[in-house]
Amino acid sequence: MVSHSVWIVGTSRSGKTARLVEQFCHWVKLENQYNESFYTKKSRLKKGGHVSEFLYLKQTDPGVLVLAANDDNRRELGDIIVTSTFGKYPVRAKTPLGFFQDEVILFWPLLINSLNLKAQFPVRLRPETEQELATKLWRPQLDEEILRIAGVNESRLVRRILDLLQLAAYSGTPCEDIAQILAKGLGENTTTLEPEFLACLLLDWRNWCLERGLLTYGIITELYSQYLLSDRNYQQHLTKRYQAVLADDVDDYPSVARLLFELLLDRGAVGAFSYNPDGAVRLGLGADPNYLEGLAERCRVEILTGPPPESLSEQLTKQMVELVTEPMVLLSLPKTVHSIQTTSRAQLLRQTAEVIANAIQSQQVQPEEVTIIAPGLDAIARYTLVEILVKQNIPVESLNDQRPLISSPIIRALLTMLALVYPGLGRLVDRDAVAEMLVVLSRKQQLPENSTDAMNRVSTTDAMNRVSTNIDPVRAGLIADYCFVPHPDRPDLLPVSTFKRWDRIGYAATTAYSEILEWLEQQRSQQELRLIPSPISLLDRAIQRFLWNGSNLPYEQLAALRELLETAQHYWEIDTRLRQIAPVETTPHTTIIEFIQLLRRGTITANPYPVRPIGGARKAVTLATIFQYRSSRRSHRWHFWLDAGSPLWAKGGAATLFGAPFFLRDRLGEPWTAEDEKLAEEQRLQRILTDLLSRVSERVYLCHSDLAVNGQEQLGPLLPLVNACVTVISESTVN
Repeated sequence: MVSHSVWIVGTSRSGKTARLVEQFCHWVKLENQYNESFYTKKSRLKKGGHVSEFLYLKQTDPGVLVLAANDDNRRELGDIIVTSTFGKYPVRAKTPLGFFQDEVILFWPLLINSLNLKAQFPVRLRPETEQELATKLWRPQLDEEILRIAGVNESRLVRRILDLLQLAAYSGTPCEDIAQILAKGLGENTTTLEPEFLACLLLDWRNWCLERGLLTYGIITELYSQYLLSDRNYQQHLTKRYQAVLADDVDDYPSVARLLFELLLDRGAVGAFSYNPDGAVRLGLGADPNYLEGLAERCRVEILTGPPPESLSEQLTKQMVELVTEPMVLLSLPKTVHSIQTTSRAQLLRQTAEVIANAIQSQQVQPEEVTIIAPGLDAIARYTLVEILVKQNIPVESLNDQRPLISSPIIRALLTMLALVYPGLGRLVDRDAVAEMLVVLSRKQQLPENSTDAMNRVSTTDAMNRVSTNIDPVRAGLIADYCFVPHPDRPDLLPVSTFKRWDRIGYAATTAYSEILEWLEQQRSQQELRLIPSPISLLDRAIQRFLWNGSNLPYEQLAALRELLETAQHYWEIDTRLRQIAPVETTPHTTIIEFIQLLRRGTITANPYPVRPIGGARKAVTLATIFQYRSSRRSHRWHFWLDAGSPLWAKGGAATLFGAPFFLRDRLGEPWTAEDEKLAEEQRLQRILTDLLSRVSERVYLCHSDLAVNGQEQLGPLLPLVNACVTVISESTVN
């Protein structure tokens, strides 16, 4: 029997997504043809006077489920499909985890009945809140001896344990079976905690969350795979809603996605799936490409042969892989591969930026055609590259830059403001924080010279530095020295006249300070009268009064402010739910203290929804890690592979979660040996090289420094490639 489902196999940029869309349009065409013939037949039956019991094929209007590996790809794929069909067909575009979450919330009443849960609306926990609550729950059991055996601090251990629940859920393994799988996989390993102990913690955590209606990604996935998918009522609803499924890049999907696909296919749905054998970007983070590949047996397989026409893949992949796997082979790479070699990493960063700047200024290449890819981007490398390029009027876009919210001056200023309005927060504010707050809240409200174009030319840091303020850092420091009164309960700011030489502050700074002081007094009075509903309202007032006020904020600052408000709203929603379940006798503002401390630990990053600016792509040099770049599915004319001698290239730029190999379906619970790890790193490196070379069309620069940041010699797996380069750019060449 010929299957109507399609399994599309191809390398990066070989046209898999385009083929998926083409298949979808083909289905739509067939559907339209069927509807036309059906209504024609029905009309003829009526004219002939026959009593027809002809049943409609569609009692409802089933849609198409469209899945993509991550949110950026989901939006792009959804837009393409809607455009291709002129928006006339019901399409639901989600990520696998996003789909599981929506289904669990939608069918929560079904789960309430089957699991005997309390009838309350579920609330999803963010990862940072999940970790904080799990730490509080487990702290009595995570004593010093436990931490010593684990060899990590409390925060890392809690995250590692929570990841086990997530990995188990992704693989379709019940929480009760985690101990058995870990015991089998770890064997006699005495450097880790007892599997029974870890499983016990996770069971306590899962039950604690379900009692309160709290959902994490791991719990959501387990509920969906273990309870919803096996429920007959849910199966009927699911198959009525979807008659087709399109899934792009299934090599990055968790195992449970296959259970969903097989159910739909068993009930008569058609499917189209794309698979990249050189993908598997999320292998080690929950993806199970080998298990998903088993779906090919149920489909008609289409192989998109050949590399992309505009790429260096065909020219370089075989040579590079051979050099990496067999370093003793004597090969020279062609002139399309260049090498930038220095002794220190500081020299390397400077020379890499100078080569890019020279190429752009000489119009060999445009900024948007250049990307810098590194196995890991530390703050020094990011700052150095951005600083040098921006000074040359070359914008830089940090791809999915997940810097902590607390690193933003405007966020720190708003948290200081909270500590000055609410009582009992005096220990969270000091003189330097007050000075920074005065600078940020005294910004002048004015539009940039050329609106969007002007703002596109500068980076986040540069934009912040160029904002004009009425109180400069020097005057803010003087005011904080003489007017700030520390107090554990009621820290205060005195009038500027308290400073004997307050005339030195100047009119503009004095006026701005007086306005801030007056506003703070108003908020304190309203807080005492309980006229401020929550700290979220106070944050919004401060943003409207001092930061927004009709001005054009850079996108990066807007993203940080939106994420702050989203985080605060989520945090107080969870706090309200917990107090409803089990009221706790605490000081009135304990939640605010814990919220500020959570932000200061740097666990929350500025990634609100949507996570990208609306409009066309910025004409900027892209700066990304290997993992970020491969996940984004982008391509460029020129690649700069930073830290080419780093051993982290074999890791793919992302750390593998603890216990991830134990939960792969083709080796569930099998021990993971050193030989397995070595083979996995070799295969990952080959996939990285093949993937990246498919995404570059003209030139590759291998950027290598003999010494790493810590002064150690770099002898990573790509070093043979550096040594095989004919074209070498050294410090003397640049100078």
